[in-house]
Amino acid sequence: MEGEAAVAGAEGPFCLQQVTITEDSEDDYQYEEVPADDDFSLVEGDEDLVKALQTIQEQAEDAQIIAQRSVLTSKHSVSEIPEVVDDFLCNFLVRMGMVRTLDCFQTEWYELMQKGAIERKDIGFVPDMYTYNQHLEMEKRRLKKELENYKLAASKAKEALQKIQKERDFHRMNHKRVVQEKNRLISDIKRLKAHYASYEPMLKQLTEKYQTILRQKMLTSLERDRAVGQVTGLQATLQNLESGRASEIPVTRAGHRCEREDGRQKAVRESREQKYLYAGVAPNDPAKDPTKQKGKKYSKDSEFPIDTQVNPYLARGKQCTRPLKSGVYRLSSTLKVHDLAVSCLALHPRKDIVVTASDDRLWKMWAFPNGNIIMTGEGHTDWLSGCCFHPSGTKLVTSSGDTTVRIWDFTKGECILTLEGHSRAVWDCSWHSCGDFVASASMDNTSKIWDINSERCRCTMRGHKDSVNSIEFLPFSNTILTSSADKTLSLWDARTGFCAQTFYGHLHSCNHATFNMKGDTIVSCDSYGVMKFWDVRRVTPMVSIDAGPHPGNQVVFDPSGHVVALASNDGTVKTLELKSGQLSSLVGHEDEVQSIVFDHKAEHLLSGGSDGTLLLWS
Repeated sequence: MEGEAAVAGAEGPFCLQQVTITEDSEDDYQYEEVPADDDFSLVEGDEDLVKALQTIQEQAEDAQIIAQRSVLTSKHSVSEIPEVVDDFLCNFLVRMGMVRTLDCFQTEWYELMQKGAIERKDIGFVPDMYTYNQHLEMEKRRLKKELENYKLAASKAKEALQKIQKERDFHRMNHKRVVQEKNRLISDIKRLKAHYASYEPMLKQLTEKYQTILRQKMLTSLERDRAVGQVTGLQATLQNLESGRASEIPVTRAGHRCEREDGRQKAVRESREQKYLYAGVAPNDPAKDPTKQKGKKYSKDSEFPIDTQVNPYLARGKQCTRPLKSGVYRLSSTLKVHDLAVSCLALHPRKDIVVTASDDRLWKMWAFPNGNIIMTGEGHTDWLSGCCFHPSGTKLVTSSGDTTVRIWDFTKGECILTLEGHSRAVWDCSWHSCGDFVASASMDNTSKIWDINSERCRCTMRGHKDSVNSIEFLPFSNTILTSSADKTLSLWDARTGFCAQTFYGHLHSCNHATFNMKGDTIVSCDSYGVMKFWDVRRVTPMVSIDAGPHPGNQVVFDPSGHVVALASNDGTVKTLELKSGQLSSLVGHEDEVQSIVFDHKAEHLLSGGSDGTLLLWS
């Protein structure tokens, strides 16, 4: 159903609108359900005929309504409304921003409309094609603007691409150059390796010769010193015999050699041990072995020397009486001696030779100040904790965390004796001045005296209530000094194993203690860095020096007894000048300082640290 109308009223203009009603399908029509009437029935008569005609008429009207609805729904979507001229002009002026022109136009236009000078039929509509052209023009402008934006973006992208391509070419060229240099260096390394391999046998041979010559030189020097000592003793004996004096000459046992038992003694000992094994008794058990009980002696047991000997090194100490000035020690050289921490140092009795022991289970012998290595010892199964030279300088004793004490002979270059008896790690060891006895301190709260000739423990010193951390013989005496984690120091008689004196005063675990050259003063350090000086005769502390709060690992006197050095856990070596009381710090280690030692003339101070280095201070 279509209709058209054009009316011009007083209120304003109207526009013509075309409406298309779409055709609905017959299937979408919803029929009303007519309930069945049980009383309905056709009865002959006029009333029944009238009702029947009325029903037929209603059905015909319903069919007509359905047909009309089908015609209305047969059209498609509603067409667009054409735009009138005045609206077109107003929209154009608004779009162009001509506000004043728009006001003038609307004023004049509606004035003419009111006067009737312009009729609606004369105005008409703007053609659809013109409107379409306007839309196309607007779309063209929009597309041109977008095209310009896209051109600008494409230009920027092109510039960025060209820049990236240039950088890519540069990096490719640089990569080719690096690859060429790498290949050239690889070829040079291969050539140098081949060249070095040709010299390696010769270098190895020269190194072996050098080590052999150094060892022979040291051994020759040791043998010469021993021979000179023997000649001096023989000359003195000859002079005494010629003069007719019958005075006894004390035998010097510093160079006593550890003799091995012959085949018959060895067989007797093995048969005795086999008899104990059959009887169910351990041959090393001193409580059940009658030959090892107190008062019983082996045929090869050594005798302790008299306790009235004079220390011959006192004269050397008197020569080193120059006072220590502030900062007199300076770091002169650094040696990387071990891969792991250097746990202890030992100075040769007469030569500028030092032994370093480490947590890497090795000990090494070095000549200083040049730093040449002389010998290496390997045999312990755990970290090394202590080392000490034989008085003659031909042997070395070491203690370890593997609970053993080992004796090493430099002439043979190997371990000649292993002493077993401690139940826990051995912290320290010391050699008697006569060279026949070794003392060891252990974590099992005991200390032991070992006879090197009979290869057995002569006595066990019990009394400390905690780990015994250090042990030392008073030079040319049978007195032993121990320090313990129970905060005490003790003096022992090595001949009987009895404790003679105990020093109380430390508030923390004692890590180390030592005598001065005269033997009348003891210095000790504890786990809080406190140093204490003790009067041996009065058994009382003289003075305390706080060098903490870091623990002190080892403390030593210089030969003159005027300077004390402390190995501290803060990575420094602290030196104390006793007369002035001045405390100085030597900085050089990168980790804890574990051990220190002065040379024979106090011209050098050596320190070993957990960084695996040996520092020489001059």
